[in-house]
Amino acid sequence: MLMTDVLIVGYGPVGEMLTILLAQRGLTVTAVERWATPYNFPRAVSYDGEASRILAAAGVADRLGPVVESSGEYTFKNGFGRTLLHVKVTGDGPMGWPDSVSFYQPGLEALLAERGAELPGVTVLRPYQVTGLVEHDDRVEVTIAGPEGEEVRAARWVVGCDGANSFVREHLGSGVSDLGFTYDWLVCDVVPHEAREFKPNNLQVCDPARPRTAVSAGPGHRRWEFMRVPGESREEFESVESVWRLLGLFDITPENATLERYGVYTTQACSADRWRSGRILIAGDAAHVMPPFMGQGMSSGFRDALNLAWKLDLVHRGLADEALLDTYQEERCAHVQHAIRMSMDSGTVICETDRTAAAGRDAVMLAELRRRTSRPRTRSLLEPLAGGVLHGRTAEAPAAGAGVPMPQGRVEVDGRAGLFDEVVGTGFVLLCAEDPDGLLDADARAFLDSLDARVVRVVPASAPAPAPAPGAVPTAFDLDDVYLSHLKRYDAVAVLVRPDFYVFGMAADPAGVPALVEDLREQVRRG
Repeated sequence: MLMTDVLIVGYGPVGEMLTILLAQRGLTVTAVERWATPYNFPRAVSYDGEASRILAAAGVADRLGPVVESSGEYTFKNGFGRTLLHVKVTGDGPMGWPDSVSFYQPGLEALLAERGAELPGVTVLRPYQVTGLVEHDDRVEVTIAGPEGEEVRAARWVVGCDGANSFVREHLGSGVSDLGFTYDWLVCDVVPHEAREFKPNNLQVCDPARPRTAVSAGPGHRRWEFMRVPGESREEFESVESVWRLLGLFDITPENATLERYGVYTTQACSADRWRSGRILIAGDAAHVMPPFMGQGMSSGFRDALNLAWKLDLVHRGLADEALLDTYQEERCAHVQHAIRMSMDSGTVICETDRTAAAGRDAVMLAELRRRTSRPRTRSLLEPLAGGVLHGRTAEAPAAGAGVPMPQGRVEVDGRAGLFDEVVGTGFVLLCAEDPDGLLDADARAFLDSLDARVVRVVPASAPAPAPAPGAVPTAFDLDDVYLSHLKRYDAVAVLVRPDFYVFGMAADPAGVPALVEDLREQVRRG
């Protein structure tokens, strides 16, 4: 019986990402996909800066040019054309990447598949369908039906990335908590015949007569969406005549554009009650589905993949107890609930069809827009972790600074300058404002070495270069003052960052650094 470390059910973008992140860590991965060829039409059209950082960690950042573009700006207008909200996307957000990117999903999936094919230990089976799962103490036996009949394979772990109608989730016996946020939207993916500038690049028309959306779907691709309004039959709504009539509101016609596909999508807001049972787990849409209004669906799935990848790696290498995997749902479910709530809040604004309620909404948003004009402010989509693998974790809250997303800036190390992840590397990182050589004993250093952790000293960009010393930790010049400012914000001298770019914890003084490392060791071992 063929054995693999991890068998992934479903090879969409989340399954592809998890495959890459595990294979890069040396695990063998078999991905099973029921369809013979990838789905050749977009579903998601945007992702955030954290997803960009994860894509870079997966080794595809330098390949994305043909399929991505900056989202540029987002504008909400009411039915009378008045601007209710305007957001200009920054080119370099806190993750070191644009806060929002528009992309063409089939192109992205092809690049991820290409990257997976480059890695040793990766096997992709299509068209094959998983029809049975039997768990044992040390493995899961997986029945797979393919063109030549059924076969049984074994895996130490199985992860279902098989979408909202997940077979794996059903096998787990997990219920689904549904928040009941359902609206029908006609989704139209279009390729304009000639290059055309759309201002704004991303538009929400909050018109109670017909809520509608016009957004980038990557270079050369556009998406228009129209909500079904009360009293309108679905049959009439989804006819091709209706499609072109609605697209005509934006001067899109059969003469100037090709309609790639269209269909009615019903929004959902739900998450699985159970993400793990023994050696079987779920991720991506199998674990959660949210309204599309904040572009967090695929981004959340990528976060699942990275959170799960580093934990499975430690368990696989015998560096962590299997109980560590219980923190996967604890951490990710709380994050997803936040993303779902934000998506629902945005959808509630967009989907309003009562004219009186819409007028009240407009008044509130216009007043807020005037206040924002004089006092600009930003709100991060990245909610800090409140539980799981965090330093100083108690029933109430982790220690100060633990659980926040670690920003990324440019550094210079040994004459090489660039983004921190590119120059220093990814994985566990212990970043110190003071020389850490005298702070850690041999046992602590050996533990960090077993994790393949990077230990780095950070200094101001203007600091003199240190004298070369054999065995000394690397010195990173903080070119953008990101890291020293972050430490100063929390009155800390060191920060220990997890492989998923969230802060495990911080040390207020040099004496606290060994305790920080020891706390990580204890939490990893007990889970």
